[in-house]
This record gives sequence, C-alpha cells and structure tokens, in this order.
Amino acid sequence: INLAYTKVTSPISGRIGKSNVTEGALVQNGQATALATVQQLDPIYVDVTQSSNDFLRLKQELANGTLKQENGKAKVSLITSDGIKFPQDGTLEFSDVTVDQTTGSITLRAIFPNPDHTLLPGMFVRARLEEGLNPNAILVPQQGVTRTPRGDATVLVVGADDKVETRPIVASQAIGDKWLVTEGLKAGDRVVISGLQKVRPGVQVKAQEVTAD
Repeated sequence: INLAYTKVTSPISGRIGKSNVTEGALVQNGQATALATVQQLDPIYVDVTQSSNDFLRLKQELANGTLKQENGKAKVSLITSDGIKFPQDGTLEFSDVTVDQTTGSITLRAIFPNPDHTLLPGMFVRARLEEGLNPNAILVPQQGVTRTPRGDATVLVVGADDKVETRPIVASQAIGDKWLVTEGLKAGDRVVISGLQKVRPGVQVKAQEVTAD
C-alpha cells in the first residue's frame, strides 16, 4: 500500500464542516459525494448586487471626473443582521461581466478580513459601498424637498434679504435620508427643511440655521 494515498489533504486552508461519509466507507477519486466542505473564512468574500443603471451612472461619473476613487479601489463596510457595523472594512475586488436579466442587477464581490470568524458563509448582511468621492456634493434632507404636480423637485431657499424663494433642483439620487443635488443649489444656500407649511415664496423670515448630520 502506498501510504501517500491513505491521507486526504485540502488544497486550501480554512474551517472544515461536517463529514459526509462514515469511517470505513469506500471512497475514490472523482466521486459525486464530497468527503467534507472546507470554507475559507479569513479573508472572506461578500457578494453584493447593484442595479445596472447605478453601475452605468458610476462609470460615467468616474470617467468625467465628477467622482474620484482613492487608491483605485472602492471601500466597503458591512452592517450585520443584528444592526451592528462589522469592525473591519473591505475593498471591492471585481464586478461581474453579465447582468442578471430577471433583476437587472450586477453582482459585485468584496473581500473582508475576518480574523475572529464573525462572518460565516450564507449570512445575510447589508453593504455600504463607497463608490467614489464627490468633493462638490450637496446633500439636502429629504423633508426639505417637495415635488410639483409634474414631479419636478423644488426647495424653498432663504435669500440674502431673508425672503423665501422657490428653487427648482435636480435630485439625482437618494443617499440615506438625503437627496444628492446636482443642479440648482450651491454651497452656502440656506434651504428650508422644517415649517414648510408655514412659509411661502416672497415672505420675509427669520431663519434659524441648523447643522444637518
């Protein structure tokens, strides 16, 4: 007997799961039933999905310089199912080359250090992907944005003379509880975010400035 054939070794390091065969069972090369499954846990891969429309928008904004990436890789953070942020940040490794025709989404794969083996294969998590940096981004709380009957976004702005005026804007996408405004506002504009029912365009007001988190 060649003793080299009496040992089974794994081609990767990781944690082994339950055995699928019993001691003394006949096994052979190429059999359909695996002896066991070895999972690599550190580092670990996390697959997330992104709509193809968002993917195309991201590519365009990176190409024209609206967004910039640091070190050429996007940073990813995770929120576990219990609502706690995973302490380790990961990086985006690659995106799939095909679009899922049923969902219109693209699969992105990120890699995370997982030294304590907190993340396990099959777990559901929420990912926050830092796709790029927009140094000139203007975010407006969603409660400060209203829509016209035609669906156009507008805000109430307090001018230099403390009079309220309506300003049409372009709210390109929602980020958390805020809108990313790409047109219609500039740094320093004062947007009304509360008491909208009490004011109207042309009225002079005494604005109280707040810091939006």
